[in-house]
Amino acid sequence: MLLRTASLVAIAACLSLAAQAHAADAPAPAAADNTELDAVVIVGAGQTRSVLTLVPAHLEVLPPGTSVQKALNFLPGVSAQSIDALGVNEQSLTLQVRGFNTTHLGYSLDGMPLGDGAYNNYNGLTISRALISENLGRADLATGIAGLSIPSTSNLGGALIYVSNDPKKDMGLSVSQSFGSEDTYRTFARIDTGEHMGWSAYLSGHYAQQDLFVNQGAYKKSTGKQFNGKVTYKGERGQLTAFVDLSRTNQADDAYLSKDMQSRLGWDWAGYAPDWNKYVSRAACSVASQAAKCVQPTGPEKLSDITFTNGQILRNDDLFYIAGDFDVTSNLKAHMQVYRHTDKGAGNNFITGLSNQGTTDTSDDLPVQIRDTRYTIERDGVVASLAWTVGFNHLQAGLWLEQNTSSAARYIWTNVKGPFSLAQFLKGQPDTAQWVQATDWNTQQFYVQDTITLLNDALSIDFGFKSTAAKSNARALPGIAKAPAAAATQFATGSLKAADNFLPEAGVRWRIAEGHEVFASYAENVAMFQGGFKLGPQSVSQAVWDAQGRYLEPETSKSFEGGYRFISGPLQVSISAYEVDFNNRLLQYNPCPTNQQQNPGCGNSFHNAGSVTSKGAEIGVMWRPTSWLNWYNSASYNKSTYDEDLNWCTGATCVVKKTAGKQQVDTPKEMFASMLMLKQGGFSASLSGKYTGRRYYTYTNDQGFGAYTTFDLGVSYKFDQVSFMKGAKASLNVTNLTNKRYASNFDGSVFAPDDAAGSIVVFHSSAPRQVFGTLSFEF
Repeated sequence: MLLRTASLVAIAACLSLAAQAHAADAPAPAAADNTELDAVVIVGAGQTRSVLTLVPAHLEVLPPGTSVQKALNFLPGVSAQSIDALGVNEQSLTLQVRGFNTTHLGYSLDGMPLGDGAYNNYNGLTISRALISENLGRADLATGIAGLSIPSTSNLGGALIYVSNDPKKDMGLSVSQSFGSEDTYRTFARIDTGEHMGWSAYLSGHYAQQDLFVNQGAYKKSTGKQFNGKVTYKGERGQLTAFVDLSRTNQADDAYLSKDMQSRLGWDWAGYAPDWNKYVSRAACSVASQAAKCVQPTGPEKLSDITFTNGQILRNDDLFYIAGDFDVTSNLKAHMQVYRHTDKGAGNNFITGLSNQGTTDTSDDLPVQIRDTRYTIERDGVVASLAWTVGFNHLQAGLWLEQNTSSAARYIWTNVKGPFSLAQFLKGQPDTAQWVQATDWNTQQFYVQDTITLLNDALSIDFGFKSTAAKSNARALPGIAKAPAAAATQFATGSLKAADNFLPEAGVRWRIAEGHEVFASYAENVAMFQGGFKLGPQSVSQAVWDAQGRYLEPETSKSFEGGYRFISGPLQVSISAYEVDFNNRLLQYNPCPTNQQQNPGCGNSFHNAGSVTSKGAEIGVMWRPTSWLNWYNSASYNKSTYDEDLNWCTGATCVVKKTAGKQQVDTPKEMFASMLMLKQGGFSASLSGKYTGRRYYTYTNDQGFGAYTTFDLGVSYKFDQVSFMKGAKASLNVTNLTNKRYASNFDGSVFAPDDAAGSIVVFHSSAPRQVFGTLSFEF
């Protein structure tokens, strides 16, 4: 309540300041030169840290609707994985940057926090659900050190800072229509009002659908509906901005596989749908009262492989912010932003178990139940900062406050009578609950920083610190089911806190000659414990929590990086090296496979498991020898190794596993990427390739997947203006050009010390070659 009151006060303050601003237009920002507009990436000149900027020109060579996060895959040190070609499937979207995974990075949109990027999200949402890709202004990737101003409690490593584009100065309408493999269909439209007396706005929306590529015959469609709106007012003394995002995603999930399953069943194994009777006959083999209906599967299938579908996930997000940026004086600038985000989510699946319809009559019993997992988020926040330039000092101070209540619940329905689409929020009262938990989160973060600029901007030094305090209070709840959760399966009640009043960061950048500069930076960070189903240490039984949960330590990192940049005419080069100490690594012990986790008896637990040291180097080179050619290349080497052996306990038995010196799971040592872009007149083409080195999914490195290389192709032609139509464009994109099949993303919750039999259900298979065509028009 206090934070929501503060939000209303902040909104009033913003509106008051806006009213005081003069109506005259503010001076337009300097336009980027053509080199920057046509580039695929821009090197962060002048930064004391390694920062790379992705610009919209790169998205134009990808299929429309591609996730901005997936588009980062060609940058040095980045591994962005997804089962689908567009990178919008929530369950399979993962990111690795310098050895830190998705949930150890920071994310923001226009200065507003997006949470930690987790699939079972509890404190935010992915960029795909927050921003339609055509509305991207830029994406800044801080590959190692995020900077003090990022509103995040998860950025042990770098950060992704997304910026939406502003409304256009001229009135116009943009529409596009895409078709492609697996019945892909996408429509996008945006209308800009143009600028009128300082005011401008746009409204945009898209609808997308795509089927799974696997061999499942029905119930495999994913859909997405999204609306973005933005309004800006630019006055002589500042700018007021309002933004809204409404997102409705409904996605069919694909099966996680083990190495054993892939060898027996191939890359495209999926559910039995629409053959309900065949599925029921196999499911009966695992339900004692249904044994008479059992039909054992024939090789190479096993009972553990059987499923009707792999479930459907739903996410409904409403996101709003109002921000004000004001020149209080010529040397003092202020920023104030308030935001609100609500989410309603669900994950539905058919599972093996007895449905007796709640009666004693056994004639309609089935060996199938529905597993119904529900999520909610309700968060409000304030982000504010001041920047003061005095002499050669540029002083900054900022504050971030957030209140968030999230929940996760798992219900079981035992009234299944036959097949139907799970692409809906289930109505009525579930029969039983496995666990129901709500968590209240309170976050306070403050930072101060001074940037000193000397020698006619040849030398800049920044130093400062942030103070962070985050607390979560988890509460076990009875839920809405007819039968409440049993004590053995219910999640815990308890509190966790991560706080540090002094997390320093310092950096230096020196322009040693025209176009040449060197930089170095150091930072310390602490991460808040994760929340939500299957992610954090409060998603355990009360007994496990009482025994160990309260003694956990928050994860921390100490990062150092240095590098060199060269920017001159057609050539940009960025070279960096780094060393990171990742301490108090939080390890999940979960003996159950992905499709059975959090079932009764799984015994999930969390432990601090030592440290990881990461050392590596990266290089990125962009060359533009002529006006019609761009060629970007990147290479990276990352050695992230465990510093200690692992004491692995299952039940009362503990075994020391030899993990010291082993490469961290899901962290390729070597990666190389190359992108060639041609543009002549209305014609443009691109060819990109990415080599990803070997990745392990066991801590002892006894199991993993070998290196692979993929290629993507894009061609387009832009037509000249005709009458009232400003332009038109036809494009063709081919992803995974050579049809290479490989393990895409890993499920980090099931990593284990070893897997001699290859039985851990841990990875999604990659999408095969897919083709997409698009027609776009501007009016």
